[in-house]
Amino acid sequence: MDAKTGKLKELIDLRKQAKLGGGQKRIDAQHTKGKYTARERIKMLLDEGSFEELDMFVVHRSHNFGLEKEKYLGDGVVTGSGSIDGRLVYVFAQDFTVFGGSLSETMAQKICKVMDMAMKMGAPVIGINDSGGARIQEGVTSLAGYAEIFERNILASGVVPQISAIFGPCAGGAVYSPALTDFIMMTEQNSYMFVTGPKVVKSVTGEIITTEDLGGAAVHSSKSGVSHFKVATEEEGINKIRELLAYLPQNNLEEAPIVECSDPISRSDDFLNEIVPENPNKPYDMKEIIKGIVDYGKFVEIHADYAKNIIVGFARFNGVSTGIVANQPNFLAGVLDCDASRKAARFVRFCDAFNIPLLTLVDVPGFLPGSAQEYAGIIVHGAKLMFAYGEATVPKITVTIRKSYGGAHDVMSCKQLRGDLNYAWPSAEIAVMGAAGAIEVLEGREIANIDDPEERAKFVEEKENEYKQKFANPYQAASYGYIDDVIEPRNTRFRVIRSFQTLQTKKLSNPLKKHSNIPL
Repeated sequence: MDAKTGKLKELIDLRKQAKLGGGQKRIDAQHTKGKYTARERIKMLLDEGSFEELDMFVVHRSHNFGLEKEKYLGDGVVTGSGSIDGRLVYVFAQDFTVFGGSLSETMAQKICKVMDMAMKMGAPVIGINDSGGARIQEGVTSLAGYAEIFERNILASGVVPQISAIFGPCAGGAVYSPALTDFIMMTEQNSYMFVTGPKVVKSVTGEIITTEDLGGAAVHSSKSGVSHFKVATEEEGINKIRELLAYLPQNNLEEAPIVECSDPISRSDDFLNEIVPENPNKPYDMKEIIKGIVDYGKFVEIHADYAKNIIVGFARFNGVSTGIVANQPNFLAGVLDCDASRKAARFVRFCDAFNIPLLTLVDVPGFLPGSAQEYAGIIVHGAKLMFAYGEATVPKITVTIRKSYGGAHDVMSCKQLRGDLNYAWPSAEIAVMGAAGAIEVLEGREIANIDDPEERAKFVEEKENEYKQKFANPYQAASYGYIDDVIEPRNTRFRVIRSFQTLQTKKLSNPLKKHSNIPL
């Protein structure tokens, strides 16, 4: 064998070695748990044959606790670039078969390299997390590595989309990188996130809790709101990432892809004229309205299991990617509370950062009252949503479906928060509060002076009807120009698409500043 052939054989052998990660035995153990390896995940995620790997031959440089005797090519993370539907993305996938995917100094450097390249090229970053945390043998260099990654997450925020998939453990300092990204996805059974695990919790607080109940996918998708998506399998999660990216631009200087649409602009659904009940206190499903007006009825919901009183997600109107925020009368009457306000504010700011137009569908009776909400900071959380809408410069269309009461009316993309076009259905009620509450305030003393119950009831009914006649409609707001037009429900799709078309050339900028100080 000549020297040249020998060198080629060495390269081929080293590549084979690198692709085995921690070895076949550990790969088999990963499969036994129902999990894929880092390379298998990347292969499923990217277009076939598009992956270009970087730093395959990197190894750790630690000499502590005998670690120098055990080295693996790639050092626990697979990094590189590829394409999804022909569009460039950068990706890193932690390899649990190598030291449990624990983060070393060199592993952090590999991750930082692809994040830096993503920023230079203006392409999304996808991180697949499956790690036991910091590599304890490396001490502070591992912690410094985390901080290097965090800083890049922060600088990339609002510049390129960042998506995190949690396909295994993610604990301690490791949780903060996903938390800084735009979207987090978790798999049922196999994934968890927490700052401190069950053993530490028990030793410090005495609380006995399981890993799943402390930081599983169900908890973070419904209670904490940390995870935007809960998926049953890794395959489902990877498909969801690909679907989500189709609605997003490559970076903050580009527009989202426009797809060809054969769903007619003028398509009208008569059921929309009947969907809002005559009884204003009766619920209906806002998702039916959304599906009735978007292209092909397709809606990608974000945070589906968290703060269900508000709906956020992506759809298309005549092929154009659009963010939708909508109150959900089917859950807590669509009221705004702390969680709903934060959920919607975060989504509005994402859409504004990445040039995605916003459609807001309003049916909100107000903010949720009570000491629990006040103590939790409903004032500040509600202000976050108001701030997000007021700051946003993308095209904004608002359609008031039914109730729009009090401060919640202002918060939900009203005209004074620079809503571009504000429409209302004939069923819209725009007022400070509902008739019953308003009459109690306005006529409370008069009502108290009426002794006869029948006469009192008649008086209240008359005053409520008078109030409804004046405010339980969209026309007073329209008379001031706060509502641009009252539209027939069945024509909503046509009016929304036409309006977004007219807003394509919108130019609006905020005052020059270092950055705003949103009420966190």
